[in-house]
Amino acid sequence: MPKVSQEYMDARRAQILDAARRCFLHDGFHSTSMQDLFAESGLSAGAVYRHFASKNEMITAIVEENMRDVLAMVSSVARNRPGSSIGDLIAAVLDIVKTKTEEQNIAGLSVLAWSESLRNPSLAAQFDDLMTQMRSALTDVVREHQQSGSLTATAPPEAVAATLMCMLPGYILQLAMGDSNALEGVPDALRALWPDPATA
Repeated sequence: MPKVSQEYMDARRAQILDAARRCFLHDGFHSTSMQDLFAESGLSAGAVYRHFASKNEMITAIVEENMRDVLAMVSSVARNRPGSSIGDLIAAVLDIVKTKTEEQNIAGLSVLAWSESLRNPSLAAQFDDLMTQMRSALTDVVREHQQSGSLTATAPPEAVAATLMCMLPGYILQLAMGDSNALEGVPDALRALWPDPATA
């Protein structure tokens, strides 16, 4: 039997997870059966089980990818826009979230994952770790802006970062509920609320 390449295995895994995302967004995690996943992926049961032993493994893999994507967005914006205002940084994250939602419905998957974490201690622990990393990245950015004088808020940087973090779930929830038109002005509003003092 010819050896299967890692590239082939990775492509099949991605195919299965893409099918699982579609099924989960349509019917939810618990109403989706393995038969639904076989049919949506177009693969045999054996091919799917070769990559995932259960539906729960697929859920965990999708949630992990989703969380890594959100963390990467926050970290990338914070790292690549050192001279930007706090308002511009948060607005940029929301712009990326909106684009990712249009492409992959990352908002809908996030809401499903949050609800799943209420009954799954392992996912809850992963979310806690993600939130800790995001707060840490934002805290560093806030501290730098406070030290440079571009952010005049005198509250502890950890508290400011936690406050800014509160905006992301609300934005994601409204995107997931289909309120994208109502959110059109949010990024610009953030830039206006927290402008760069040098250009304000």
